[in-house]
This record gives sequence, structure tokens and C-alpha cells, in this order.
Amino acid sequence: MPSPVLSPGAAAGLTARSTARDVRAAARAGHLSDHTSGLASDYVQVNLAILPQALATEFQRYCERNPRACPVLAVSEPGSPALPALGADIDIRTDLPRYAVWRDGVQVDTPTDLFQHWRDDLVTFAIGCSFSFEHALLADGIRLRHVEQGRNVSMYRTDRATEPSGAFRGPLVVSMRPMAAADAIRAIQITSRMPQVHGAPVHLGDPALIGIHDLSRPDYGDAVAVQPHELPVFWACGVTPQAAIAAARPAFCITHAPGHMLVTDLLNRDLVTA
Repeated sequence: MPSPVLSPGAAAGLTARSTARDVRAAARAGHLSDHTSGLASDYVQVNLAILPQALATEFQRYCERNPRACPVLAVSEPGSPALPALGADIDIRTDLPRYAVWRDGVQVDTPTDLFQHWRDDLVTFAIGCSFSFEHALLADGIRLRHVEQGRNVSMYRTDRATEPSGAFRGPLVVSMRPMAAADAIRAIQITSRMPQVHGAPVHLGDPALIGIHDLSRPDYGDAVAVQPHELPVFWACGVTPQAAIAAARPAFCITHAPGHMLVTDLLNRDLVTA
């Protein structure tokens, strides 16, 4: 008999009903190093890009030019590990399950805290994440297979270029969720009202039309099967800035590890527009 699929936070006692502080505390204590999909589903999850202050203005302009993929929810003060707009007790150095450290555009480490890498000139950008709208989809009865299977969402690099800013440029990265046609229509309606976490899908149907040739081989995350009666539905993804950072090749920067998000105290329902 195959082993049952466990949720990412099972070892730490975390579930969809956990609070944001529960998830952050588990990450801070070293009890959670897995992805955060399906955890604390009432709360907004964010991607991170942490750059030296000298690059912050250029990167912020990149995000402003590509708001679907890079919706900025908060920016830190230089050198500060706090993001008070997202949670009073947040410490960026400890509160994600896993990080990615980059040097000259190459990933060199995936630590579970940043104490060895932190610098006084670092600026943190918190960028909206599609995990936040998943709660709204699930609440409407739309099944998400990667959540049911305890997997990270599938993410792919496309052949669509983002709008560059200085050295920051690169492909649009998308996340994919397979859905029946009726669910896909409803998902478009729901996520259209959540522009701060990527908004409506950017594509559905034939993945080759956006340069994806094998759904079984995602560039990030885990492969999830698309059944014959389903459509693959693609949303702009907050991993897009990582592709831009890889292209810019900064001497040093930090991002979240794909799927390993900061869970904030903001509520997903507060991001829904009228």
C-alpha cells in the first residue's frame, strides 16, 4: 500500500487552519523547511526579493513595469529585517522555511535562515503570491490537485518577455493549475478581483502557445497531472523576479526558495476588490 501524502507542515503540526504566526514560528524554530502551499489558508503569502540598496530603485521600477508578475505589497527599510506593514513580529531572516542565496546570478545556497548572509544595506521586497488566491478558489469548491496531493504548485518559464528595467529582464514565469472548464471560468472570475496577488490567469489551454513544451517537467515546483477533461490554467508567478535577478547577475542577493513563502498577518479576503 502506498504511503499517504502528507501536507507540507504535517511534521510541525501545521494545517490550512493554522495562523500566520504559527507558520512563522515553526519556520523560525527550524521545524518547517518545506513549501507553504495549503498552510494558514486565510492569510496572505508573499514572495521575497532581497537586494543591495544600490539596486533597489532599479528593481522597484522592474516590478512597477510588470505588475501582474511582481505586485509589490511592502518594501523594507535598508538593513531592517522587519516588514511592519505585513506583521508586527516578522523577522525576514528566520520566518521563511527556506531561502535561495545568489552570487553573480548563480544560486549558491538554500539556507533555512539568513544570519550568515544578512547585511546592513539589504532591502526586502514582498511580492504577492498566487498561494493567496488559492484559498478563495478552494472556498468556492474548486479543487486544486497540488494541494490535495501535498505538493508544490507547478511553475514554468514561458517565451513571453517581461518589460525590462536596467539590468533586470527575463521571461514571464507562470504557475499552473489543472481545472475542468467550468472551474476555470469561475477561477477567472474570482482571481480577477485579486490584482495584488497576480489577478486573472494570463493563459489557459495549449501550453505550447506560451513556450511550454512539457508540463511533466516544470522549471520550479512539482509536476501535477492534467486529466483529459481538464485545461491547464496559467497565472503570472512571483518567481518571475528570480529569472530577472538571474539575468541581472547582481554580485549578491537573496530570494525565497520557490514555494517557500513568508506567511503574513494580512487576510486574503482583504485583498478582494469590489
